[in-house]
Amino acid sequence: MELRVLHYFLAVVREQTVSAAAESLHLTQPTLSRQLRDLEDELGKKLFIRGKHKIELTEEGMLLRKRAEQILELVRRTENDISVNDETFAGDIYISAGETDAVKLVARTASRMIQDYPLVHFHIYSGDGEDVLERLNKGLSDFGIIFTPVDNIKYNSVKIPLKDEWGILMRKDSPLAEKECIQLSDIIKSPLIVSRQKSDKLTIMKWLGKNSDKLNIVSTYNLVYNASVMVKENIGYALALDKLINVSGDSELCFRPLSPPVYAEMYFIWNKYQVMTKSAEKFLEYFRSEIEQY
Repeated sequence: MELRVLHYFLAVVREQTVSAAAESLHLTQPTLSRQLRDLEDELGKKLFIRGKHKIELTEEGMLLRKRAEQILELVRRTENDISVNDETFAGDIYISAGETDAVKLVARTASRMIQDYPLVHFHIYSGDGEDVLERLNKGLSDFGIIFTPVDNIKYNSVKIPLKDEWGILMRKDSPLAEKECIQLSDIIKSPLIVSRQKSDKLTIMKWLGKNSDKLNIVSTYNLVYNASVMVKENIGYALALDKLINVSGDSELCFRPLSPPVYAEMYFIWNKYQVMTKSAEKFLEYFRSEIEQY
């Protein structure tokens, strides 16, 4: 499988027709169609469902799209890292992070480093813990921020000296908004919107004790912004971390911490056996310096 053909494949996915993709690639339509047929023959699977107006992907085609994007991104990263001039400190740093206020430590570190090394560029990918680990495992990110637990066999880690607090995100006109904190008895029968992450569930399970099977879970989320929209639409209360959604001023929402309080610990991690670029090594040095101030 050639990288060139993966470019062709993704162009067809993007344009949704062979003719439009051929035009964007400056190829003839018969040439591109032949390349696609050869790719399907090589893999032994149909990748496209050819409709009257546009092309759709089969299940195998959707898998190849995901893998092709990852492969080409990794190739581009490798080319950039190798081509960096040794006399000039430059490069790209890729960081994946779950939703947490602790990202401000990454931002502060990046700001300091850019002042000293203006040719270093940062690429931040937001996702939940599963997304972060997937990008690390595939070599698409240099670093990640996750919540416990950390697999110390696969990853090196630095504990972040900040904690996010769990609570309930709700509408300001909700009856529970009158409370200063939320106890389990307050929400046991209420419609809840909860995180899909396993680590989040483990943390909350300790607070719930034996009552988890009594919860009325109406929806799950992986990004809290989406959960906040559902809360605004009065679908339910969201179990979420603080400081991620603006609840000040004219916001329709408010946040109330749990009682007894529940905190989420965070770790800055990277693959234990990866070969770091010079820019990534330097960033880690700056980041350790940043967290020492806490």
